Amino acid sequence: MAKLDVKNLKNEKTKDITLSTEVFGVEVNDVVLKKAIDLQLAASRQGTAKTKTRSEVSGGGRKPWRQKGTGRARQGSTRATQWRGGGIACGVLPRDYTFKMNKKERVLALKSALTYKVKDKELVVVEKFDVKSMKTKDIKSMIETMKLEGKVLFIASSETDVENLYMASRNLGYVYVLLSDEINCYDLVNADTVVVEEAAIKEIEEALK
Repeated sequence: MAKLDVKNLKNEKTKDITLSTEVFGVEVNDVVLKKAIDLQLAASRQGTAKTKTRSEVSGGGRKPWRQKGTGRARQGSTRATQWRGGGIACGVLPRDYTFKMNKKERVLALKSALTYKVKDKELVVVEKFDVKSMKTKDIKSMIETMKLEGKVLFIASSETDVENLYMASRNLGYVYVLLSDEINCYDLVNADTVVVEEAAIKEIEEALK
């Protein structure tokens, strides 16, 4: 079992917390983790790209010239694929990029992402996100005090009021805020530092065990 320091927002240690090896200490499965990230990115694609075939392009109803006697190649329509402004052959059509992933794979992928954060010492546990101000400068000051670097992901308990935390950090392009029941592999892997509320740790462990 891994032990981590529990800190307050002033970066002072208050106690220790023992993480469950069933969630934060599993054997990492890179294949499943990548699959989960691909699934999330694929689901975010609109899939609305569309090209017109020769039957959908306007015009071209009249035969350009007679079939024989001109010395030129025979043509039936100026909207054929070989003509400029004609239809597109084998072009892209609207499609759904999502694919299926089993529930056990999803759970294993999340556990793998969390295990990576613990192994790489990129997981920070705090007592509570007691943010009383909506000012961005206060969040920037807190990040500097806690010596958080790179992209920062805050994970709060589902029972915590994170309105101030979200409002104060939404102008910072390198700060993200999620509740414990919203965590996903992409945001976990994408973050350089993950700051988790102590109560959220217990909720994550209960959900993934």
